[in-house]
Amino acid sequence: MKVKLNYLLNDANVDATQTSSQRQLSISMSAQPGEIGGNLPLNLCLILDRSGSMAGEPLRTVKEAVERLLDQLRPDDRISIVAFNSTAEVIVPNQYVEEPQRIKSQIRNLEASGTTTIHKGLQQGIAELTRGINGTVSQAFLLTDGHGDSSLRIWKWEFGTDDNQLCLDLAQKAANAQITINTLGFGNSWNQNLLEKIADVSGGALSHIERPEQVVEQFSRLFRRIQSVGLTNAYLLLSLIPGVRLAELKPIAQVAPDVIELPIQQEGDRFIFRLGDLMKDISRIVLANLYIQQLPAGNCAIAQLQIRYDDPVTNQQNLLSSIQTVEVNVVTAYKPSINQQVQQSTLALAKYRQTQLAEAKIEQGDRAGAATMLQTAAKTALQMGDRNAATVLQNSATRLESGQDLSDADRKKTRIVSKTKLE
Repeated sequence: MKVKLNYLLNDANVDATQTSSQRQLSISMSAQPGEIGGNLPLNLCLILDRSGSMAGEPLRTVKEAVERLLDQLRPDDRISIVAFNSTAEVIVPNQYVEEPQRIKSQIRNLEASGTTTIHKGLQQGIAELTRGINGTVSQAFLLTDGHGDSSLRIWKWEFGTDDNQLCLDLAQKAANAQITINTLGFGNSWNQNLLEKIADVSGGALSHIERPEQVVEQFSRLFRRIQSVGLTNAYLLLSLIPGVRLAELKPIAQVAPDVIELPIQQEGDRFIFRLGDLMKDISRIVLANLYIQQLPAGNCAIAQLQIRYDDPVTNQQNLLSSIQTVEVNVVTAYKPSINQQVQQSTLALAKYRQTQLAEAKIEQGDRAGAATMLQTAAKTALQMGDRNAATVLQNSATRLESGQDLSDADRKKTRIVSKTKLE
């Protein structure tokens, strides 16, 4: 299986008379199916919160979703299941899905009790996944309805463990081990900042299960996504010619299928960005903000793109795609050549960042400023045709304008619609 790599510029024409020009570079990446079709073997771990708050309908619907998921797995797929409260227990050790009915019976015995310590479940889940990582798509579903425990700091002394920080450390460990973590927040009391960061670090997705009856649907949606994975452990390699630079502040982000601010690494003169798994049916789209110094008239190269990736089918690591050279058309009689697809990506990133600013203003107590930013984000969503997001964002803005606080449910919905376009 090969990489499909394409690029677009928001404006491929550059004015030769300008000393500096700014351009948005959109880079699209996906796995290109080869002659041999079919899905890759999965190595899936379900990390499930069974704390006391999950008792009753929540845990019952989670069990139902797990059973339906097992019905979709093949005998050559691997499954492991970890349940956690204040401790973690491996309910189903990593194994091939050869006896789904026996696994279902083990799940039916799950009971809810205790408090929530997320990192213990995450740690056990990663350990189980590493046992079946070779030649598979290794992903986790982390489901919780609560917050982890935080340490207590008094002056320069710290007491207890910081569950949140331990979770982020483990998410980075998972990414380094080529494991993707998808996070599912159940109800409206979970920590959206934590679950978003865990998913972002490993290239996973953040989902919101507002009501118990949505569990099956969300599990199915994520399962379809991981079934589409064709290549793993992908990195974008970006080289810029002299005179071209990245913007100084947040220069690059993934904008589809979810918005993720990408951290920058450097190897020599190349910038490196971790993408995670590449899917066949869904492209990862990355948007880079470039500044270009004055160039001579004609077609000019400004950057080179390449993808480094692993192919689980052939069990080959660190493969390289062919190099794509990014060119601009430098003209003295400049006329803009605006690309609407890149405009859509720019709007998606703007919607997310505007919502992030609104959330920061809420934390600062600036309700009016937050309402203004949410209204701006709602208008951005309308511009890109995302009416669902526009409605959610405008409703949150209206609530703030009327002097009300945003409920936990409002905050969760606002975060989700800022990151992705819901169908």
